[in-house]
Amino acid sequence: MKIREEYTCPLELTHDITKGKWKPIILWQWQLGKEKKSLSQLERDIKGISQKMLLEQLKELLDYKMISKTTFDGYPLKVEYFLTDRGRKLLEAVTIMQSVGIELMRENGMEDVLKASGFLINQYPQNSG
Repeated sequence: MKIREEYTCPLELTHDITKGKWKPIILWQWQLGKEKKSLSQLERDIKGISQKMLLEQLKELLDYKMISKTTFDGYPLKVEYFLTDRGRKLLEAVTIMQSVGIELMRENGMEDVLKASGFLINQYPQNSG
């Protein structure tokens, strides 16, 4: 993905980076655990994504320097992906987006979906306002 020549504001650029179904979900995986993730770990942890789509999305995140990777010599090929400092900043925004989604799901009686997805309800206090 290439940065366009013209933007109306910086948020438009950030939207380009995160748009689509998968990139925020891919970034969220680093919230859930290890500093480094292999392709197979990401593929296993993200339900419904094909390897082709995952590789495409990782390439875009690499292009924007949200993530980086280390490739190890040998067979089979081993690659580890990790968040850059810029990616960690974006993950903070994704975490806020996640909490808004949890709040909306609670308001709409979807606690069972949250529990089935492994969210600890007490970890995310309900908004009292």
